Amino acid sequence: METLRLVLLVLHLLGFAALFGGLIVQVRSPEKVVNAAMRDGAGTAFLAGLLLVGVLESGEAAVDHVKIGVKFAIGLVVLILVMANMRKPRIPDGLFYALLLLTVANVVVAVFWSTVHA
Repeated sequence: METLRLVLLVLHLLGFAALFGGLIVQVRSPEKVVNAAMRDGAGTAFLAGLLLVGVLESGEAAVDHVKIGVKFAIGLVVLILVMANMRKPRIPDGLFYALLLLTVANVVVAVFWSTVHA
């Protein structure tokens, strides 16, 4: 079960990296779009995160349900916004920066919440 947890954690991190990379590559671009890296990254991070919680729940590890709920909500909003804007020729700068902020916020919740409550 530990190997499965680690594989899912790696997939979750790779999904975040793809989403974040897909955003960062466009920061200087005048026209922002939802690219394939953002789509695949958001989906991978979200699904791997859900599966990771399932694996943690099935084991003896304590799961902070409030933290998971916050991460789930942020991830779901990001996933919905990415998927809803996939086929648009461009997205507004406000939406782009909101996606970037939400992506970073999800990592901040993951890192600092566990550090403070450990």
